[in-house]
Amino acid sequence: MTLEDQHTDRKSLRTVTGKTADWDALAKDCVCFANGAGGRLLVGIEDDEALPPAGQVVPPDLLDRLRKRIGELTVNVQALPSLQRAANGGEFIELVVDRAASVASTRDGRYFLRVADTCQPVLGDDVLRLANERPGRPWEAMDSGVPRGLADTDKLAHFVQGIRSSDRVKESVKEKSADELLTHYGLAQGATLTRLGVLLLGTTADRRALGHRAAGAGDQVRRAGAKDQQVGVGRLCAVARRAGGRRLARVAGFPRELRGGRGLVPAQRAGL
Repeated sequence: MTLEDQHTDRKSLRTVTGKTADWDALAKDCVCFANGAGGRLLVGIEDDEALPPAGQVVPPDLLDRLRKRIGELTVNVQALPSLQRAANGGEFIELVVDRAASVASTRDGRYFLRVADTCQPVLGDDVLRLANERPGRPWEAMDSGVPRGLADTDKLAHFVQGIRSSDRVKESVKEKSADELLTHYGLAQGATLTRLGVLLLGTTADRRALGHRAAGAGDQVRRAGAKDQQVGVGRLCAVARRAGGRRLARVAGFPRELRGGRGLVPAQRAGL
């Protein structure tokens, strides 16, 4: 009896370590889950086994290597690895793959879909049908699950100051509270930040939780902050754009007024 299903797959640790590493196969499996309903890969547990080998130790740098290689080998895949310890003391990696907002593929243009406990190629017109099933909302506008109150207070203050000091913002907008500005510019919905809100105003840990590309944004913001203690609105917008928010102006009407002006991102440079 197989222990795998539509949402779970198991992979030997040899798949991602040593001379037997097969990164292309791992990338294909991630694409399968991303084009389906999402799922998880249990890396370090053999097929038809419930637990990893007793005493198995996962190399400490393997999680970062996983994030990097999946980002290099796939398109539109968000995968978050975490280290787990089983009851027998053996370690393994739980690689959680979110359902993709748009069609996911390998870097060389191949498409796959998880069907029951197998990974099937998607060909021809089926690719178009798969695209039509994707949600209409862009990645940046989706709920991050991070509460509004966990936004970085310093970055939020800089953002609000940038809005209120801009000569491109209407007075009626400047009068809004910080919380109302988050909603107005699509950085938050209800009680939580959107993914764009996390990229611009979230903590390093919350940006990393969005996946490899968001983690890259966090590193860039941290480096920028070390160089210039005041990370301005324009710098944050540029970082978010490079990390995946390429259509900021189309996300819930994201700041037209941030397209130009002192310290902000000129339209031609931002690609808006």
